[in-house]
Amino acid sequence: MDVEIVSKDENELLERTEVRFKATHVNEGTPRREEVRDKIASIMKAEKERVIVDSMQSEFGKTETHGYAKVYKTKDAARKYEREHILVRNKLKEKAAPAKKAAPAEAAGKAPDKEEPKEASEKVSEKGKPKEAPQKPAVKERSKGSPEKAQKKEE
Repeated sequence: MDVEIVSKDENELLERTEVRFKATHVNEGTPRREEVRDKIASIMKAEKERVIVDSMQSEFGKTETHGYAKVYKTKDAARKYEREHILVRNKLKEKAAPAKKAAPAEAAGKAPDKEEPKEASEKVSEKGKPKEAPQKPAVKERSKGSPEKAQKKEE
C-alpha cells in the first residue's frame, strides 16, 4: 500500500495540519485505519498518537482510497479538539460502556420481595387463581353486497 499526500493545510487555531491523502492498494483490500495512520505518521514525521484519520472512502472496483486526516501538534491537542467517536475509532480512547439502569426497587435500596413471572400464562391474580388472558371482542360477520340486501336477509 502506498499513501500519497494530495493537499496539506495548516490550522493554527486548532493546532493541527489537515491532510487529504490518496492510498493506492493494488491486489489488496481497503486498507485498515491503523495502517494508514502509520504511513501518514512516517510521511509527516509525527508520532502515531498525534495522527487522526477522520474519514476514508473507496470506490467499488478501484484500488484507490481517498481520505482526510489530521496531524496535531500534541497528543493533548488531539484529545481536546477531536470528537469522542473519532478518538475511539483511532484507538486513542476506550469506548465508554453504557450504564445499566437499576430497577425501581433496587434504586430505592430494597430487594424485590417476589420474582415476577415472565410469561402472561404464568401470571397469578391476588387471590392465587391464574389470571385469564383478555379476549378479543367478537368480529361481526359482514354480508356481501349492499346494506339494503343485508337488511332483507336479517328479516
